[in-house]
Amino acid sequence: MSLDHRLTPEHEELRRTVEEFAHDVVAPKIGDFYERHEFPYEIVREMGRMGLFGLPFPEEYGGMGGDYLALGIALEELARVDSSVAITLEAGVSLGAMPVFRFGTEEQKREWLPRLCSGEMLGAFGLTEPDCGSDAGGTKTTARREGDEWVINGSKCFITNSGTDITGLVTVTAVTGRKPDGKPEISAIIVPSGTPGFTVAAPYSKVGWNASDTRELSFSDVRVPVGNLLGEEGRGYAQFLRILDEGRIAISALATGLAQGCVDESVAYAKERHTFGRPIGSNQAIQFKIADMEMRAHMARVGWRDAASRLVQGEPFKKEAALAKLYSSTVAVDNAREATQIHGGYGFMNEYPVARMWRDSKILEIGEGTSEVQRMLIARELGLTG
Repeated sequence: MSLDHRLTPEHEELRRTVEEFAHDVVAPKIGDFYERHEFPYEIVREMGRMGLFGLPFPEEYGGMGGDYLALGIALEELARVDSSVAITLEAGVSLGAMPVFRFGTEEQKREWLPRLCSGEMLGAFGLTEPDCGSDAGGTKTTARREGDEWVINGSKCFITNSGTDITGLVTVTAVTGRKPDGKPEISAIIVPSGTPGFTVAAPYSKVGWNASDTRELSFSDVRVPVGNLLGEEGRGYAQFLRILDEGRIAISALATGLAQGCVDESVAYAKERHTFGRPIGSNQAIQFKIADMEMRAHMARVGWRDAASRLVQGEPFKKEAALAKLYSSTVAVDNAREATQIHGGYGFMNEYPVARMWRDSKILEIGEGTSEVQRMLIARELGLTG
């Protein structure tokens, strides 16, 4: 395949549009939302009106008819300014709507996707559990058949977009049986918000992503129709592995945006901040720091666009997605640390965007598969087993 990842005119137009939105609409407002730990509903509604939540979905379901590369472009531009807004879009698309699109029946797609694509409704993906973490195969939440219903019991944690006023559904992974070897059969089931027995906890107090919604969920004899099964019974594990592979590309694009945002802020600060009678950007030590930051952001961009291009072209992309996610999350943390150092004491003040970027960066090495998990996946794809 070609490694020429220059954007088409359509993709470049999208990039410029989201860049303008991020700087003109998001940047002036998001700091206040962040400090108040408040979800930015009006910004999210505007993103919906722009069609961002429908970017990679067909027009017949209310989408924009784009692709995963388009989603990554939007995520990168948003994250250059703020990661809370970017993760709301990422989770709403790759974790909320994408499972319905990839594995849903035609009826499920018609019911849910138009509202998810418009941003009128957010979806969430209930995978992680308090005692399992990266061991998603250790799911303890259960769903048993009783007549024409599933009865769900268990809990989930760290679930993005699960408790907003516009959250409409959570796709929950649950054990629905046992295989001949005794291992659990895991299925995915759609649970609409407001279903009796489905409880959404108060928002977490987090280090970062403070303007996004993250909650713990519990299920106590939650009953939903048998028709809410998403995909094949017992195939939920394979389904969410596919969703996570795709999601890693999206997180990589977001991490690249944060890394590039650190460059943007550092260049601007280095030009305006004077010490000893001259701008600090005239010092070679600062120049080299920023040059290294730009190098890291550029190579992270090459990585996620390569993985996205493989996905769009129907080629294998699991290893490339893991490589991109591992590298971009690492450089996001590195760039955030260096940007804070360049800003000195001001970098420790929340009024400066780099302080927010520093707080937001670390989760990128944890969410959607830790860096350790990415290394395991890469080694496995290289034929190494243990």
